[in-house]
Amino acid sequence: MVGLIGKKIGMTQVFTDEGKVVPVTVIQAGPCSVVNTRTIKDNGYIAIQLGYEKLKDKKLNKPMAGYFKKYGSPAFRYLHEFRLKNLVDINLQDVFKVDLFQVSEIVDVVGTSKGRGYSGVMKRHNFHGFKASHGVHESYRGGGSIGQCATPGRVFRGLKMAGHYGVDRVTVKNLKVVKIDLQNNLIMINGAVPGHRNSIVYIKKAK
Repeated sequence: MVGLIGKKIGMTQVFTDEGKVVPVTVIQAGPCSVVNTRTIKDNGYIAIQLGYEKLKDKKLNKPMAGYFKKYGSPAFRYLHEFRLKNLVDINLQDVFKVDLFQVSEIVDVVGTSKGRGYSGVMKRHNFHGFKASHGVHESYRGGGSIGQCATPGRVFRGLKMAGHYGVDRVTVKNLKVVKIDLQNNLIMINGAVPGHRNSIVYIKKAK
């Protein structure tokens, strides 16, 4: 299942032929070049490694410079593997662009969610909080009781509490491709996509 590496540009809206307003996320996807391939014989699985956003050689460290030189590929800032069922008609240095997808096609988008730092239970877990009335003593946004008394005498693992929130790998499934701009390598997808502006996302066809 070949996909593309892209950069989230932001959100806007487009009008359909019926005159409806559709919110879309604009992603600059590709062009992505095949840097390396994985095979059952050598790696135990089948995949292709794509490179996105060319990089000057002087910005590479020696291990990565040698890696790109070994496969005769230009240097790229981002690399990502996409699993495949077979490697038929795919060769090194092949380039994939947004024409890999079509309008109205359903895709999955993988990205890293925005970091929100150390957050409380209301923001992190959607707790309702306490009533701001008699008997509530300055704990309106607190998490409430977190355990028992003598038995078991501890806090269970995985309890919903305040803590680090965001910067997680998130996959949003079954998003519809609304528009494709081949000239500018842009793909517009209906709905929201994880990540901040200019964050890296991975687009692949829905299973």
